[in-house]
Amino acid sequence: MAAITVLLGDHRGDRYPLGCRTNVVGRAESLSVQILDDLVSRKHLQIRFDSCTKRYSVLDMASKNGVFVNGFRIRAETLLADRDRIRIGRTLLLFAERDTGVSEAILHRFKRVGERLKPTHQDLQVRQRRVGAAQSVGIGRDSEGALMVL
Repeated sequence: MAAITVLLGDHRGDRYPLGCRTNVVGRAESLSVQILDDLVSRKHLQIRFDSCTKRYSVLDMASKNGVFVNGFRIRAETLLADRDRIRIGRTLLLFAERDTGVSEAILHRFKRVGERLKPTHQDLQVRQRRVGAAQSVGIGRDSEGALMVL
């Protein structure tokens, strides 16, 4: 089943399974995918599932600030592909055709404001191997906030 994951924004790390239906994304309290961002409209976009083609598409619902897929503003219904990035307001969403649980592992590498960095299982294994060789491995962020290995 497809899903969207919040990569950037106040809800970083939140994951929403899409199912085989139309999902409306926006600020409205009644929506199943609510994004609390001042630049997001109450009903900002639709992610539609086409049962004939088994594909998902995104449609801007006449939002004030637009919908951007992979950096390009969309003006009409646009097919989505695995790992497409959808930006609405200051929020960045990642579309995944198959929700394999990998999104949770990837998102452990990101942290919310004020939260300690969470290492992945792979990071812990690397650290254990290197500690045996009298080396220490750490993970941090550079001046722009990108993850780096210390």
